[in-house]
Amino acid sequence: MNRRQRAARIAEILTEAYPEAACELEHESPWQLLVATVLSAQCTDSRVNGVTPGLFARWPGPRELAAAPLPELEAAIRPTGMHRRKAAALRQSARVIVERHGGEVPRTIGELAALPGVGPKTAKVVLGEGFRIAAGVTVDTHVRRLSRRLGLSGLSRLDDPERIAAELEASLPREKWIRFSTRLILHGRRVCTARAPRCEACCLGEVCPKVGIRRSNV
Repeated sequence: MNRRQRAARIAEILTEAYPEAACELEHESPWQLLVATVLSAQCTDSRVNGVTPGLFARWPGPRELAAAPLPELEAAIRPTGMHRRKAAALRQSARVIVERHGGEVPRTIGELAALPGVGPKTAKVVLGEGFRIAAGVTVDTHVRRLSRRLGLSGLSRLDDPERIAAELEASLPREKWIRFSTRLILHGRRVCTARAPRCEACCLGEVCPKVGIRRSNV
């Protein structure tokens, strides 16, 4: 089975296992998703979801956040960690969106990735989940780890998210890009964890090299 065939089979199995998979960051608009994704850096989705309702009630959109007093914004997002850096980036991004994009979140990966605190990964999340635009495969820690375990990415690309993303995008049809990331992330959180993967309960056993090695040694 070559890499493209393996990727296609994995996508098929994950679709069956997680048919209702969706981004776990709670949001009601692309703007809210952008903010939540920035806050999720080195922070759990559940903690971000605990912070954003109050944040959006106080500063609903980019115009309001652009005018937010920085110390108050820092205090509001403190539980997500790195609150000073995130607050400064969010406020500056809000100002750029207001001044250059008429208060609307841009819809291209270049314009999004140019915002303070927003890199290619966040841009892909916002475009995919917020606008249903398949701009690429999002590579977080789970996708990076499982790509190696499942033989979807070469070892030399392990620490390079953009090269991993390029490999995955070359192996999958564009219409699979958005949900493939979401489902692989869910699988990494629930089953194929970093420290104690539950191989006995894994739906990907038939295509996983790690499981094949374990079974051959039994």
